Amino acid sequence: MKKLNTQSPDFQAGLKALLAFETAQNLETERIVADICADVQKRGDAALIEYTNKFDQTNAKSIDDLILTQADLKSAFERIPNDVRTALQTAARRVESYHQRQKMESWSYTDEDGTLLGQQITPLDRVGIYVPGGKAAYPSSVIMNAMPAHVAGVKEIIMTVPTPKGERNDIVLAAAYVAGVTKVFTVGGAQAVAALAYGTETIPQVDKITGPGNAFVAAAKRRVFGVVGIDMVAGPSEILVIADGTTPADWVAMDLFSQAEHDEIAQAILIGTSQAYLNEVEAAMNRLIETMPRRDIIEASLSNRGAMILAKDLDEACGIANYIAPEHLELSVENPQEWAKKIRHAGAIFMGRYTGESLGDYCAGPNHVLPTSRTARFSSPLGTYDFQKRSSLIQVSEHGAQKLGETASVLAHGESLTAHARAAEFRMK
Repeated sequence: MKKLNTQSPDFQAGLKALLAFETAQNLETERIVADICADVQKRGDAALIEYTNKFDQTNAKSIDDLILTQADLKSAFERIPNDVRTALQTAARRVESYHQRQKMESWSYTDEDGTLLGQQITPLDRVGIYVPGGKAAYPSSVIMNAMPAHVAGVKEIIMTVPTPKGERNDIVLAAAYVAGVTKVFTVGGAQAVAALAYGTETIPQVDKITGPGNAFVAAAKRRVFGVVGIDMVAGPSEILVIADGTTPADWVAMDLFSQAEHDEIAQAILIGTSQAYLNEVEAAMNRLIETMPRRDIIEASLSNRGAMILAKDLDEACGIANYIAPEHLELSVENPQEWAKKIRHAGAIFMGRYTGESLGDYCAGPNHVLPTSRTARFSSPLGTYDFQKRSSLIQVSEHGAQKLGETASVLAHGESLTAHARAAEFRMK
């Protein structure tokens, strides 16, 4: 891992270089995705079957071969071990409870001239969630994407999940059953995103698409944005740990590993206020790496984008954290709630030494779909509010039409929009 010291004259340059990530779109990927999206939009189910057989090495003869029923999901739930069923239900219950508190309600008020103003909150009609499948299967993603939509009151939750070589993951399907998914189609890649965005003869068009995927999925989500809504185009996973030296070094080392094991371009950063403690964590990492099945990925990640930063104090550490705006921020310190008040930019803040980031990935309650690549400066976690819309309410009284009409008339004439002005003036006595 790179070593940085805030007292070094080249610290800012080093930090900027550490956070630099090539976000330029791959032109070849974009071209392939554009062709796939256009073909699915044009040929519908036929194109979907063709791409699924080609990319997932399946042998679907018709679209019916790519549909899973509620009975299929229930069967998958019944096949998995009891402890996994219980874990899925526990996670879903906690995620549901948390997201219930995010639910927005309609409101209104009447001002002094009798005009009613407010907001009407309504759920989206239909959403699509994309879930990785096969060996790279993430049942937690099903719960985190479907449950807030369910809480928001979305009537139809359509899930697409690839099944490479026909391999269906029972835990993913069981999670769909637990999370209240309406329909499941065993398709993936850009073709799945296009089908959800444009609709086919069988797959209904959705209003919003959420969920993680590879570069082709991300490119497809970018392309269809505007036709449908999307959650975000996420980058590599990130963790930033601020430690005051009171947390066992092994714990911090494993927390850093937990993000580094995602892929070679994930980012794990530790900020400490003691060089001796940073050395302890480094020694723990060197020892624990021997036990990691994904050792090669972890080592590549830490070498490529990992770092240990020595800060003079926790105030400075929090300032650096606000600049980094990490996806996951662990405050592994004494009095973490006080230090959390200094954090302005982070996807999720994990407070205290017992709050390992992986608990948030699965079952703490808050959503694990979080802004990456410094977008926490202006973005928020996925939530119930992402599946609700706001419509403004305006009901002007006869008395209010006199006062508001005069104001509107003056401004409309100022913009040379005569019909606007007349429409207001007609309602004035």
